Amino acid sequence: MNWVNKCKLPAIEIIKYNGRPCLKLDNLWQALYSSFNTAQFREIDETVLNKLDLFPSSIWSNFSEEEFICAITNCNNLFMPGLNKLLWEHLKCIIKDKTYLKNIVIIANACFELGYWPNHFKKLTMIVIPKSNKSSYDFLKSFRPIVLLNTMGKLIEKVIRDRLQFQVISNNFIYQSQLEGLKFKSTTDVSITLTHFIYIGWIKNMLTSSLTFDIAQFFSLLNHCLLALILEKAGFETRVVNFFSNYLVNRKTKYFWNNFSSSLFDVNIEVNQGSALSFILSALYLSLFLHILEKHSKNLDLKVSILSFVNDGLLIMQSKSFQVSNT
Repeated sequence: MNWVNKCKLPAIEIIKYNGRPCLKLDNLWQALYSSFNTAQFREIDETVLNKLDLFPSSIWSNFSEEEFICAITNCNNLFMPGLNKLLWEHLKCIIKDKTYLKNIVIIANACFELGYWPNHFKKLTMIVIPKSNKSSYDFLKSFRPIVLLNTMGKLIEKVIRDRLQFQVISNNFIYQSQLEGLKFKSTTDVSITLTHFIYIGWIKNMLTSSLTFDIAQFFSLLNHCLLALILEKAGFETRVVNFFSNYLVNRKTKYFWNNFSSSLFDVNIEVNQGSALSFILSALYLSLFLHILEKHSKNLDLKVSILSFVNDGLLIMQSKSFQVSNT
């Protein structure tokens, strides 16, 4: 099957970073690290959270064996393993033994009780792959990093993801028009919703204008300190906030470029694409912005609707004339 074979990067002249060619591997590793971690030491304004009310608190129960069985059932055996080289098919065989499954559940529950994520789960393998349909591949913006994680840790992350999504949707913290990166929501929903807005506008003899936006390097810019505070604002227990405060720090990344690999880099920013938690954590991060934007719109008496799909979005305005809505 050709689609599971190794995919080599496209032939290029040479990677350039800050106008200079990367002539040595050390130059390439440093360029990758700098490009994908631009917000590493950037300061944040935590007072932005004051604009958002505290959402209803929710109880975080211990994990069950059923949650782990459900999470691993749909895992694709063809996915690449992390540094531990453990495939999903191996782990599926292991947890058939109830003793091993019980121990995995005990480890997951202990992580939240202690507010701790084991260091060997924090060692990441970062595979650099090309974005599609780029005219040139001599700049790092034409590539994206995909993380390969410890398989055992990845299974626990999948269970945490499902629990997080259930709770933040139950208390309405996830903004209602976030239509991508979440279970039972997709880009198709965005198209249907936009079409619905337009048809409703026609019924009311109104014209529809939309402004699209794209948050560049979204996943690599998410600040871990602010993310932990957002979880607290979303109504999660202290032990959940403490867990993620530890989960997100002291992470180490090794970059792979074809057959070459770098040494480990310290990374304390971003949520990695490839992690089961990346979409739900980024959705929480973006929900903060969308709730605040909605408040500003109401204060300014602007009838603006928002559609969001991960780091892309639409601002929709309807009026009797394009001149008014476009303004």
